[in-house]
Amino acid sequence: MISRRAFLGTLVSGGLLAAPLAAQAQQPEKVWRVGYLGNTPLTDPVMAGYFEALRHGLQEHGYVEGRNLVIERRFSGGVDARLPALVAELIHLKVDILVTAGGPAAVAAKEATATIPIVMAGASDPVKRGLVTNLARPGGNITGIEDYLTELNVKRLELLKILVPTMVRVGVLTNVSNWEPAKRAALRKEQDAQAQTIGVAMFYVELNAPSEFDSATAAIIRGHPDALTLASSPINFRLRNEIAEFAIKSRLPSAGAFRSFALAGILLSYGPDIAVMFRRAADYVDKILKGAKPGDLPIEQPTKFELVINLKTAKILGLTIPPSLLQRADEIIQSWIGGHSSARWRVVSSRRRLSSRRSSPRST
Repeated sequence: MISRRAFLGTLVSGGLLAAPLAAQAQQPEKVWRVGYLGNTPLTDPVMAGYFEALRHGLQEHGYVEGRNLVIERRFSGGVDARLPALVAELIHLKVDILVTAGGPAAVAAKEATATIPIVMAGASDPVKRGLVTNLARPGGNITGIEDYLTELNVKRLELLKILVPTMVRVGVLTNVSNWEPAKRAALRKEQDAQAQTIGVAMFYVELNAPSEFDSATAAIIRGHPDALTLASSPINFRLRNEIAEFAIKSRLPSAGAFRSFALAGILLSYGPDIAVMFRRAADYVDKILKGAKPGDLPIEQPTKFELVINLKTAKILGLTIPPSLLQRADEIIQSWIGGHSSARWRVVSSRRRLSSRRSSPRST
């Protein structure tokens, strides 16, 4: 016969105490809500690859969509004016953190909230833009990766100059609508000064939306340039096939920041590996969700830069690529399958990533 004291002891240890423990064990896992603000929709295969790098990075940290992660996606479709409304939608959805792709998206997010953490998956000149106070201690609610694309403009001019030694006038297809006028003027003054050091004068044509493509390219032709460079703007990324076709038809040697530009038919590209930056953005998200303050996390700069040369475009334009430059290239695009801007390109060289080229954008 069991005693009253023994019965109560059994009840407490096996029942009353076990019930709270079981309830605690069955508590649902917190679902984090990440807002993603970008320009180009994921129907673009290149952008889909970048986004997949972000998602894969989050998975490596244990964040899985459908289990403990929801990613709310918004895209401007090449119209920066839409970004404020899109970021407002994400804020209304009570996201825990914002991830932005490109400078315009980062500016829109920064202007919309001072409390929700923001991680930049690439943005040019964050200090000059006023996004952060400095790179080592950003302060405020924003951090992430600087893409270094604007700083590499002069390097791309130098590479074009090797291919077109007679080049003295260059058209720049740009979009700085999200820059304050004074900062935009300062940026162009700096770029003009850099171009003058290699004997080149630049003129700028703005392309702010897909609807402006025809007028912008007509303005380029009227400027009688010897070559064309593409600013690292989201709209240029989205319209890269159309721009490449225009440059080839107009017999303009061209240069841009992204590997995808060269794959589209642009003569050469030089810039960081964007997929790596999206992957690194996931590390920032993880740190912040675990309690780190964005303003205390230093902004990273890319350490790996790619030179890609489209040899087929060079042949169409009648240009000879010096063997020394071919040897320095990370990737050479040899030929295409088809005959227009939507054609698939055949890459025939393997990538050669030299350690010296990883450390400095000016070493190539």
